[in-house]
Amino acid sequence: MGSSDLLGRIRQKYVTLSKSHRKIADYILSNYDKVAFMTASALGKHVNISESTVVRFASAIGYEGYPELQKELQETIKTKLTTVQRFEMSKEHKESDYLAKIMINDIDNIRQTIDQFNPKLMDDFISEIINARKVYILGLRSSSVLANYLGFYLNFILPQIHVIYETAQDVYDQLLNLSDEDVMIVFSFPRYSKRTYDCVDYAIKNNTTILGITDGFNSPLFDKVKYCLTAKYNMNTFIDSFVAPMSLINAIIIGVSLRKEGVEKNLEKLEKIWEDYGIYSLK
Repeated sequence: MGSSDLLGRIRQKYVTLSKSHRKIADYILSNYDKVAFMTASALGKHVNISESTVVRFASAIGYEGYPELQKELQETIKTKLTTVQRFEMSKEHKESDYLAKIMINDIDNIRQTIDQFNPKLMDDFISEIINARKVYILGLRSSSVLANYLGFYLNFILPQIHVIYETAQDVYDQLLNLSDEDVMIVFSFPRYSKRTYDCVDYAIKNNTTILGITDGFNSPLFDKVKYCLTAKYNMNTFIDSFVAPMSLINAIIIGVSLRKEGVEKNLEKLEKIWEDYGIYSLK
């Protein structure tokens, strides 16, 4: 159920709602982007109605409770809010409490990512990477941080790693030699970059195996890829919190390194190069 279903359900049941529930419904219909991040108590204060009435309203329109209603709103609007709207959300909190809460939310994101972790899926994901002729890594906009990080470490392990960059050279130029022997790892998190999906469609036309890393089963990337790993992503500020995806990437890198032969020799060679050229000269 998405927010469109929620809003439609509210409209459908509107005439059967009590007067106090209609006040809540009116406020949600006009301010659902704000309500998605309000507690039941806060919503009640905005419409001068008790918290318990807000909770009963959620049940009246078919939810087990208010948290379920709120979660539905959050899942949909995270693809729609502008950076300005997201920044405005941050300003509504007290700084002393909010800054610590940001880190607590990151911890919770990792926990939820672990809860949905599928060892067999991860094993298949890693196998595709190891068996590919070339590995292309695509992450545009803020997801480029994730793509660069994964590419940096996979380059120590595998011979043909190509991170797709948004530079003067068009991204399609960098995909010129895609084939059905290759793998493309694609990162896509809200707000989903349209350019990413144009590249995915191009890779599909070239019969390239696509592996996805995204925020959940409702992501537009999920149905376009052979294997898809998910990492919890919550939108609490104007920045994109990639703590959980980064943790998932660490697991991928270690998984590949444990399965791929010759990694130790590669690292020994790298250490020799770093020593010869004084890369890490401070001791």
